[in-house]
Amino acid sequence: MKIPVVRNVLEANEKMAAHVRDTLTAKDILTLNIISSPGAGKTALLERTLKDLSGEFRMAVIEGDLQTDNDARRVAATGAQAVQINTEGGCHLDSNLVLSALESLDLDHVDILFIENVGNLVCPVEFDCGEDAKVALLSVTEGDDKPEKYPLLFNLAKVLVLNKMDLLPYVDFDLGRACNFATKLNKSLEIFEVSCRNGDGLQQWYAWLRRMRATKQM
Repeated sequence: MKIPVVRNVLEANEKMAAHVRDTLTAKDILTLNIISSPGAGKTALLERTLKDLSGEFRMAVIEGDLQTDNDARRVAATGAQAVQINTEGGCHLDSNLVLSALESLDLDHVDILFIENVGNLVCPVEFDCGEDAKVALLSVTEGDDKPEKYPLLFNLAKVLVLNKMDLLPYVDFDLGRACNFATKLNKSLEIFEVSCRNGDGLQQWYAWLRRMRATKQM
């Protein structure tokens, strides 16, 4: 009896996601859904991106967390538009929550919308939020077998950001193993090795954002 219920929930979400996507496309807004484990560095990546590219793009963030507005306040401190969604125990954002959050944003002044999903490598992947692309973020402080254990995210993501590379010499993380797992799942996956602490590698991520934004405008 559970399978039809799950299917109905996903189908309803997909219909709403199509509406969200149409709304954002009409405004020429590039929308990216960032998914990672808790503590991988999603907010740190956004803070650097929002500061470094503030002169090029008008950006906004929808923050998803179980509780608190800590991350939304960090994002808002950069000057970007930010809206917090507290799921009160829910393990992911869905298109209905995103649609509601859009009402709090001035979409006429947004070029790129980032959705920082709830920290989780499973449920957020299954729920389309109306994004143009999923961004997988993995830190080297996690296991290098994450792509093998959680294949759906790495199969669907357009890009993998490997964060905390400055800590690589101090942790047990096989970079080649992680990248091999990921690219076996997704041969077109682009991988960027970055450190949000010292800025290394972020220019590749920024170049990808520029390409994606240009493609959206075509």
